[in-house]
Amino acid sequence: MTPTRKSFLLSTLTGGATILARRTRALLAGLPFLPKVEKQPTLGGQPILAQGPFLGDVASARAKVWARFGSPGVYRLVVEDGLTRIETTAEASPENDHCVVWQLNGLEPEHRYRYQIWSDDQLIMEDASAYLETLPTQTEPAVTRLAIGSCAREGPDSRAVWRRMAAVDPDAILLLGDTPYIDTTDLAVQRRRYAEFAAVPEFADLLRNRPLYATWDDHDYGLNDSDGRLDGKENARRAFVEFHANPSYGDGDEGVYTKFRLGGAEIFLLDTRYFSRTESSPISDGPTLLGTRQWEWLRDGLRSSTAPFKILASGMIWNYAVRPGKPDHWDSYREEKEALFQFLGRERISGVVLMGGDVHRTRVLHYDTNDSVGYPLTELITSPIHDGGGAMVANNAPHPDLIHDSGEPHSFLLLTVDTTSSPSTLHARFENSAGREFYSLTLDTTTLSAD
Repeated sequence: MTPTRKSFLLSTLTGGATILARRTRALLAGLPFLPKVEKQPTLGGQPILAQGPFLGDVASARAKVWARFGSPGVYRLVVEDGLTRIETTAEASPENDHCVVWQLNGLEPEHRYRYQIWSDDQLIMEDASAYLETLPTQTEPAVTRLAIGSCAREGPDSRAVWRRMAAVDPDAILLLGDTPYIDTTDLAVQRRRYAEFAAVPEFADLLRNRPLYATWDDHDYGLNDSDGRLDGKENARRAFVEFHANPSYGDGDEGVYTKFRLGGAEIFLLDTRYFSRTESSPISDGPTLLGTRQWEWLRDGLRSSTAPFKILASGMIWNYAVRPGKPDHWDSYREEKEALFQFLGRERISGVVLMGGDVHRTRVLHYDTNDSVGYPLTELITSPIHDGGGAMVANNAPHPDLIHDSGEPHSFLLLTVDTTSSPSTLHARFENSAGREFYSLTLDTTTLSAD
């Protein structure tokens, strides 16, 4: 979003937590102020709207909105800006655990829309904080911010991070897995744990007007360090799809990989669980990490991307620096990883940055990949949102390319991409729930050029 946008001016507000803040946002948006609904409509004593609404994929002309209801029915989303009114419906049923995703098309770029939820003629949800803001077109210079984290629970320690994310007012939220911890592929438990996670008030407030993108890691996929041979993984995928409004979910019936564009960055959300060790690698006789279809999807997407920066993000980290005996990293699939790096160099793909979570530490690594890629690759590891637990110390493993390590709990990464300057820049700021910065760095398109 450009520096002159209304939302950019609002970044000093504390996430719309007060009536005054919500009123100010509504007035600046040119929309009427609607007081917060304190009591939601009920059916049989249970709230009709059980969880949400949350924003999902938002682009310049489209958007998704997610919600979960307490009973089956056809529910209507009404979107308006005072001049334009768009309506769309979606059906909640026991088959989808009463989760719905509304798809909106034909929106205007850089525009704010208020949304409401209806059941027949009954208004279920109307709130000044329920709005979406579309992005600029991809060719327009912009400053965009993405809040990124992994490893969160429902307790107070994680809630403080959600509040801090709201305070810095990013354009989108990205979760890299273990959000929440589920540790089973039982479908009923999967659904219950996602519903409990979505019910956290601070999390819900954060996502009512900011898009959420997500992939999974081992604990929300299934079991600790689990791979594609896990029994019941289809249940895990079903629940993930029900409770997220990503742009897409794998190839339509397997996996959850997807990608999206936010200003000057295209983010490739990789699935390093569903396909791992299920077949031979597409480039060697060893086991695959990504699987053939995801491998081809990633290569095609990188070839066609016009974004100055390409973020390759997974829950799994890209290096071997973990506690002894733990094989759960990209280096366990070294041939596939090296083939990807060689592909970047051969195709002269600039602006690639690596990203991971999982290990309950903040880490930054700077790899000497000039020979294979044409420029040094940087890996940003952001974890954990929760208190960290005992694994934080154990995962403080040495690595020759490590330039920063911190065991800071209750932390996240704020990524700012600026294409209004030359060269375009990517600024990474790691901070905790109190807003204290404990590490930052800036990359630019000149230093990440394959030319």
